[in-house]
Amino acid sequence: MSIFFTIISFIIALGILITFHEFGHYLVARWNGVKVLRFSVGFGQPVFRKRLGKDQTEWVVAAIPLGGYVKMLDENEGRVAKEELSRAFNRQPVGRRFAIVAAGPLANFLLAVVIYWLMFILGVDGIKPTLGPIVADTPVAKAQFEAGETIISIENESVESWQDARWTLLRYAVDRSAAVNVETINQNGKISWRQLDLSGIHPDELEGNVLGKIGFNVYQPEIKPIIAEVMAGGAGERAGLRAGDEILAVNDKDIYSWIEFVPEVQANPGRPLVLDILRNDQIVTLNIIPETVTENGQKVGRIGIMPEIDQSLFEAMRVVVTYPAGEAVMIALNKTWETTVLTLSMLSKMITGDVSWKNVSGPISIADYAGQSAQMGLVSYLAFLALISVSLGVLNLLPIPILDGGHLMYYVIEMIKGSPVSEKAMIIGQKVGLLMLFTLMTFAIYNDINRLATG
Repeated sequence: MSIFFTIISFIIALGILITFHEFGHYLVARWNGVKVLRFSVGFGQPVFRKRLGKDQTEWVVAAIPLGGYVKMLDENEGRVAKEELSRAFNRQPVGRRFAIVAAGPLANFLLAVVIYWLMFILGVDGIKPTLGPIVADTPVAKAQFEAGETIISIENESVESWQDARWTLLRYAVDRSAAVNVETINQNGKISWRQLDLSGIHPDELEGNVLGKIGFNVYQPEIKPIIAEVMAGGAGERAGLRAGDEILAVNDKDIYSWIEFVPEVQANPGRPLVLDILRNDQIVTLNIIPETVTENGQKVGRIGIMPEIDQSLFEAMRVVVTYPAGEAVMIALNKTWETTVLTLSMLSKMITGDVSWKNVSGPISIADYAGQSAQMGLVSYLAFLALISVSLGVLNLLPIPILDGGHLMYYVIEMIKGSPVSEKAMIIGQKVGLLMLFTLMTFAIYNDINRLATG
């Protein structure tokens, strides 16, 4: 995937999220009679500007796409003509100011609902939640799950795909639930209920492969150890392997599937292996030395061959989850609510120290996720947009001065005490808010660089 594609995917995502956020502020400001002077997507030098409407609002697209703002008529930011005082933001009742500021984050939540709704109408691709080999000494093994079972529901919530299972289990794992009821059905149609204990899963273990940490393996249809393609110039070609060869044994160890063969090669970089091959109904013995390559910081063996795959077996594991438009609305609302609650739960656990700050992602990681999801297709990119939109809404509602949530905090104080917060207190708050945001951004960028360094 090219860096250019990643950057474009990231900029498009930012443009959509920022535009919706700022349009929330703009729309509610207009509804309340406040004059909007400028609507800007991005900061810095404008690359596009145009004045529109009765108020001649300046619409701007700026060069740095890491944010945006809506500039309203306000006596705190400049002189206001006497005839327009009633349209100044600072002259509005505190309830109206509260609504205007809250509208930005709320627009992000609404955008997430719309995106999820669209996703559920288009159809979400997934893999049937059928269990592969059970990982020993894990919560799944202790609950006596069996390979080949398919998950039907978790705590009476219907599960259609591994994505559904992962999301539901993640929510319960964050809360370290002592017992989660999981309903399964085996290949003979027998339904079973099992209690999955997630209390031993530390929240810091939830980054990455959540299912694997709990002990689930995704079922993979058996791939026979038959070679479909031999890469030119690879160790396999040099050893004399051909398309159609069936691997019977490695160093006298019988091989029955491709998943058994791959680890034998990977575990022996640069070391000779003896392969027993079935070719044209005859057994042939070949010597091969796997090439040494580095994957995720470890040296592994590779011989440059591809297996023969029966695509129909994998198609049988594929599911497409769709809903009628009316039902999709409620599911989208519920999904947005669950994502919001999970985000807040993770934030609270970071503050209390129960979850490491290494889970905070910065612009580099987000850009990478944008590129990866866009490459996977429209629905994956929409899912990414919805998740980031919820995160942006939650972040902006935090009671940190200079963020929308900080202003809302000031307005709540004003409602209680009957007068605005003093200018001195607001200046101190801005300094504290800048320090908090700088610290958060430092953590995020450090985590991004660390992820890149560790591969």
